Amino acid sequence: MSSPSTATTSPVIPEPGGRRRHRPEIQGLRALAVVLVVVYHVWLGRVSGGVDVFFLLSGFLMTGQLVRAAEGRGIGFGALWARMIRRLFPAALVVLAVTMAVSVVVLPENRWFQTIREVVAAALYVENWQLAADSADYFTQHDEASVVQHFWSLSIQGQFYLVWPILIAVTALVGARLGRSVRTSAAWCLIAVFIASLSYSVVLTEAHQQLAYFHSLTRVWEFAFGGLLALVVDSVVLSRWSRTVLGWAGVIGLVACGLVLQVGTVFPGYAALWPTLCAAAVVTAGATGSRLGADRWLSSRPLSYLGDLSYGLYLWHWPVLVFYLVIRERTAVGLAGGLVIIAVSLTLAALTYHLVENPVRESEVGTRSRWGGYALGAAMLVPVLVAAGLWGEVSVRKARTYASLVADPDHPGALARQPGFEFWGSEDAAVVPPLVALPRDFAAIEGATCTRAPHNNVLEICSSPVSPPAAKRIVVVGDSHMQQYLAALAPIARRHNWQVVHMLKGACPFSVNADAKPGDRDCVKWNADAAREIIRMKPDAVFTNGSRNVRVGLTEETPAGFVAQWRKLEEAEIPVIAVRDNPRHSFSPPQCAATHGREAPQCSVPRADLLAAEAPYSLIEDPPSNTTFLDFSDYFCTEDLCPPVIGNVQVYLDDNHVSGTYMGTMSPIVEEALLAQLADLAGA
Repeated sequence: MSSPSTATTSPVIPEPGGRRRHRPEIQGLRALAVVLVVVYHVWLGRVSGGVDVFFLLSGFLMTGQLVRAAEGRGIGFGALWARMIRRLFPAALVVLAVTMAVSVVVLPENRWFQTIREVVAAALYVENWQLAADSADYFTQHDEASVVQHFWSLSIQGQFYLVWPILIAVTALVGARLGRSVRTSAAWCLIAVFIASLSYSVVLTEAHQQLAYFHSLTRVWEFAFGGLLALVVDSVVLSRWSRTVLGWAGVIGLVACGLVLQVGTVFPGYAALWPTLCAAAVVTAGATGSRLGADRWLSSRPLSYLGDLSYGLYLWHWPVLVFYLVIRERTAVGLAGGLVIIAVSLTLAALTYHLVENPVRESEVGTRSRWGGYALGAAMLVPVLVAAGLWGEVSVRKARTYASLVADPDHPGALARQPGFEFWGSEDAAVVPPLVALPRDFAAIEGATCTRAPHNNVLEICSSPVSPPAAKRIVVVGDSHMQQYLAALAPIARRHNWQVVHMLKGACPFSVNADAKPGDRDCVKWNADAAREIIRMKPDAVFTNGSRNVRVGLTEETPAGFVAQWRKLEEAEIPVIAVRDNPRHSFSPPQCAATHGREAPQCSVPRADLLAAEAPYSLIEDPPSNTTFLDFSDYFCTEDLCPPVIGNVQVYLDDNHVSGTYMGTMSPIVEEALLAQLADLAGA
């Protein structure tokens, strides 16, 4: 999964009713926000803070409408939600349908499952929760930004439109019983929601920023802020000069926000007050009556029309951007490419507005009965879900086809690198796993039982099944590069009746420090607790990282924290077997091989650029006496190159993780080396 820095929001849905007519500057503010979103995405590769503007405007418009309805005949939930479905679904579902069709043709197959999963989540308005869940999953954190990732904010808005009418209605009812007006009751309720949500947002952003970014409850305060603004804005009295200054201050602040702040890595939290306060300033300034006022520009015909297109422009710009990058095999967009993306997005937005949004809104489709809007929504939603399901079934069938090919003469994998190996099969056989299966090809031990450490709920201790008593107990501890070896160790454990216990945490190699993410206190605590558990277990050996960060430029290192952790186990007389790390790439080798061919020079990296002749741990002065080392570099690289495919098997599942299938072919190799090490330890 991409970081939040690649995510933004969808434009606020224009309010059914007359508010837009009386406050034309809001239409222009919406247009400005979407322009900032698109420009920052396309040319700067960062987030503008537009999400917060859109959430505030949604709260402003919806709360005003609901309070007026509650003061009158009451809130008509069925009619309100039906109108929202008629407004939201047509454009969004058309975009999802077209995006799926193009994805099948354009996207590499290793991105299919992610795209299918997120299309379904987007269609059901839970994309933000899908991304929140992915942010806590180490392997999905490595997913590239999907073509529908931008639907996360539309999902939050959809949830808001469902919950907010109920909240205001209940507040009005309770207020009436207490003898309070609807506005007074709503104000106190929104103040409480604002304080609670903002506080939670600050705390969660500090603890887990990626999760906080997509979490609905960390965003509710922005809607509440807009709602409070709707309740008080008409009572604010300012001079023309003050309104003019306030309006332009808000506009300039909005433009500058994404340039000054790294929105994708610090929001939401208190930092999100910047764009919301700026948007509130523009709304409060309102119609200044001055020819120099920001509202005069925001209310201009071009911006008003762009405001009409804002929903479609937002929906289209992200998939167009992602498809452009995939087709051109680039990670960034230049000036000319950006102009093409924006032009295509604007054209699609205009077509969607005039051929989909407007015709549906102005027609009687979905309005002739109480359930008409819901029927329209279902009629558009079901085909999208069915199409996603069929695509998923095709992908699953394609992913399963290779299982019978593994370990046959055509697919020796790592065994092809053994001295004297003779290829009995076809050296040009189809490569396995197929690209579509790679995202799921990470190592695991079937039937393992897992428990949580009593002093650290994050530390999961998993043990492989064994017929007691186990001949040996091996602890695998470290990051995802240690998890890879489970695919090689599991068959060994079954053959020798060993128990393999694993304690693994992504981006947290076994050390006294947080070497992958300096300053990560959770990792430091996790490692300390893992060491405590290992010392308590007294295993026959610990299998862990011996080095890290093997990249072009000979960056490989054995951090001092690794050695300090080994010395702790030395004091407890526990042997350590440390493994040299595998290469990390700046690109996806399997994707490169699928696009250009396995022999393409751009898909392999010279071994000398990645691996020094001597491993960094060989340079340690006075190494711990309990520690021995294994180096499997010859099975990831030839004498000259580190290729994407060895023995007709994909070496990697992404840019740095070894595929479970390839690691499985390394099992005999790891077994031989490990048995030799254990024999030496037993004889010492």
